[in-house]
Amino acid sequence: VARDLVIDHKLDVVVGVVETHRRADTAALLLGLDLLPRRKVAYRDHTLEEFDLDAALARRPQLILIDELAHTNAPGSRHPKRWQDVEELLDAGIDVFTTVNVQHVDSLSDVVAQITRVSVRETVPDSILDEADAIELVDLSPEELLQRLREGKVYLPDQARRAAEHFFQRGNLLALRELALRRTAQRVDDDVREFRQEHGVTEAWPAGERILVAVGPAPSSARLIRAAARMAAGLHCPWVAAHVEAPTSRGLSERDREQLDTHLRDAAGLGASIARLTGVTVADAVLSYARRHNVTRIVVGKPTHPRLRDRVRGSLLDSLVRGSADIDVHVIGGDAPTPASARPAARAGAAEPGRSYLAGVAVVALATAVALGLRRLVDLPDPEMLFLLAVMVAATWFGRGPSLVAAALAVAAYDFFFVPPYLTFSVTDQRYFLTFAMMFATGLAISALAGRLRAQERFAVGREERTAALFALTQELSAAERAEEIAAAACRRAAEAFDAVAWVFAARPAAPELLACSQPQALLDARELGVVRWALDRGDAAGLGTDTLPGTPVLAVPLTVGSTRPGVLVLRPRAGRGPSVDGQHLLDLFARQVAGALARADLADRARASAVRAEAEELRSSLLSAVSHDLRTPLAAITGAGTTLRDAPDLPAASRDALLDDIVTEAARLERLVGNLLDMTRLESGTLVLRRDWVPVEELVGSALHRLEARLAGRAVTVALADPLELVLVDPVLLEQLLVNLLENADKHTPAGTAIELRSSQDDDYLELEVRDHGAGLAAGDEERVFEKFYRGANPASSGAGLGLAICRAIARAHGGELTARNHPGGGASFRLRLARTTPPPAAPDPPADLNGPT
Repeated sequence: VARDLVIDHKLDVVVGVVETHRRADTAALLLGLDLLPRRKVAYRDHTLEEFDLDAALARRPQLILIDELAHTNAPGSRHPKRWQDVEELLDAGIDVFTTVNVQHVDSLSDVVAQITRVSVRETVPDSILDEADAIELVDLSPEELLQRLREGKVYLPDQARRAAEHFFQRGNLLALRELALRRTAQRVDDDVREFRQEHGVTEAWPAGERILVAVGPAPSSARLIRAAARMAAGLHCPWVAAHVEAPTSRGLSERDREQLDTHLRDAAGLGASIARLTGVTVADAVLSYARRHNVTRIVVGKPTHPRLRDRVRGSLLDSLVRGSADIDVHVIGGDAPTPASARPAARAGAAEPGRSYLAGVAVVALATAVALGLRRLVDLPDPEMLFLLAVMVAATWFGRGPSLVAAALAVAAYDFFFVPPYLTFSVTDQRYFLTFAMMFATGLAISALAGRLRAQERFAVGREERTAALFALTQELSAAERAEEIAAAACRRAAEAFDAVAWVFAARPAAPELLACSQPQALLDARELGVVRWALDRGDAAGLGTDTLPGTPVLAVPLTVGSTRPGVLVLRPRAGRGPSVDGQHLLDLFARQVAGALARADLADRARASAVRAEAEELRSSLLSAVSHDLRTPLAAITGAGTTLRDAPDLPAASRDALLDDIVTEAARLERLVGNLLDMTRLESGTLVLRRDWVPVEELVGSALHRLEARLAGRAVTVALADPLELVLVDPVLLEQLLVNLLENADKHTPAGTAIELRSSQDDDYLELEVRDHGAGLAAGDEERVFEKFYRGANPASSGAGLGLAICRAIARAHGGELTARNHPGGGASFRLRLARTTPPPAAPDPPADLNGPT
């Protein structure tokens, strides 16, 4: 394909990395293509060849070929994994053709391990495949692949024989082939759904079967779920268990909701996806979902209620059949109708039904009293409006049942008090019967509309609460970087969303490790910790509300990302029962978000560790390169002088003394170099403890100059201190070393005999010490680089490891100050140390004189 793109489309194609495994036919396919040189990496006495990401970015081809996407890069590389290199290439606008074996797909790795008994460590996140523009399956039968293996077209003979005896057994290959076909079919299915949505296709495309079963709280739903599960198993297709909450449907009691949650959990246990739908009517919601998700079969239960109800409220089955078009509707016979005596009488919003009905009666009584009072004061033309208002209030506040009672009482009260003859239920004018009917019908309509509004309000409030909880969690997780911060945010938000005590445990080889808890003093007992370990080991939820250890008061939900489980989220609900289906769905979303955040933090930690290892390796190489010469030079001089003294015992005294002086000088030089390395190590590791004391500036400067008296003998050193007696709170040994290093640096990098200036200045807040030379100054751009470890300038003038100025800046920053470098306008380099001034302690008072005199 790449060759065709080059020839036919004149596309700039580069081979980034292709593993030929020393196969001649594979190498021959690369002839004529531009090959990117590999990057050589030294690792444990071996030289590894890796993909050169920087070279690819600099080359910027239109298309690059990258083999073995799951490959782990050598230590010291910018990214731990090759798929991360590919992400950077894509971000740079370079298209990539790449390959990956199905056993390396992260979400399938545990299945592959179960089938092949081989744990695949190198995996690629599923998100990488999901973001690919196109996926092409290279499919071979097991027999053909084994034949290619025997012919040496996959591995070399010895390696091919071992592979055929272990991983590449025929049974394994059959299973891997099925996994690859199913994963590719899943991607194709997603592409079909996306195309249908983009082009507004509403009719079902029966390219693959998909079943939807409508579930409610009725006991017959259990039979529907089992029938749909059998149908899906026979057709080898996915299926969805859906419940619709529509304004036209009656509210559910607490008992009904528990039964519905049980049905949906059973469906999920049988392999169904769960969908909570809302719509104007149940039929509209089901059909809309079915068209969007290319459902080919809808399973519903046979009606068991009286036919009159369908005529009054409409038939769900009739609406589904008429609106299904080319979607098949399967009607399954349910269990026998539930006896009226066994049905729960209470509905949602009617936890105290007696009070609600009494309240409805009271509202009508109040409306009657108001109407009678107004009739005495004014000519009240339409008292029935007050009664309709009473019905509306009853429907809004107390539910459908009380509102229907209020409508009937309103008609009776209107007849008794406002229709002649008064104070009787007799009606002489037949026209009032129409008024009564209209009043009752209007009351029914108001009751229905108010019920719908109440239901819609419940839907909106519940959805808004779930969305707000998830949004708050996402915000906090995005700001957290460390695993402990992520766990604390998860516990805090989970405790609020589920009214529970929450814990997050991290998976560790020995035992789960507690990362955070929403209530620090809360502890888990041994049985509850067993639930946590079970959830981590098995990867399934356990505890309260599940089929595993349901008697424990906690619910443990594993945090799963692909085939890995970085931890577990544990809840102890204060209500003592597991979450509802809606709550379970929200909990699953919580778990996914937290798992993704923990995986991101772990990846960041690994990247930082890799960067630290790479930096340490680079530092080690730089250190060896920088100090090897400086260590060898004094050692060679000492060895040479010592050898001469040993082999020539008859040397003149003057020569012997000169050799001994050389040994002492080079030993002192070696001691300074080793001391600088040790100082730098202590400063960077943070183990150096400052021993601060109040010291005059003059004393620090004098001590430094005294140490360098012999070295600076041939130079004019000018000292100008603003206040020689100014006291500074510093570590005198370290600050003296800083001044010594600056003066040595000035002496080393300037011509002999030139002057060196050491000055101080101060204001109310800061003290500045400046060391200035009169040499050539700093090269352009070196004002910061001179403080880097092992940097000795573009033209290093003398020996040295390049650590002196790095040590100076580290000492300055350890004191809370700063050391900067610049070229002085009058010539030469200037180094300025800036320290914050602090008020020295008051001087101790003189002891009082002895008033009694000597004794």
